[in-house]
Amino acid sequence: MRVTIKERATGTVLATTDDPNQVLAFEGNWYFAPAAVNQDVLKVTANTYTCGYKGTCNWVNFDDGAHATPQVAWVYPSPKPGYEQIAGRYGFYAGDRLTTVEERA
Repeated sequence: MRVTIKERATGTVLATTDDPNQVLAFEGNWYFAPAAVNQDVLKVTANTYTCGYKGTCNWVNFDDGAHATPQVAWVYPSPKPGYEQIAGRYGFYAGDRLTTVEERA
């Protein structure tokens, strides 16, 4: 199954893969390996969010030079024990959201 996440306003592909090693469904969200992510338009920021059980993540913004959308994804660089499988992966909300759209094929 191919999973693709697009930025809603521009339709730009943010992440896509059909390799089960490159995407992880976890807690209702998708976590993509960096190799499956369009890092040319995604910028990891210094802005953080702290989850009581996973730890601290950095927000990721979309910016293609013409359009910018904040907080389209997040990355846990060093999650707490028990959540190591999401370390360094780009997290995206599953389904259709205000800023992103999920496609499955």
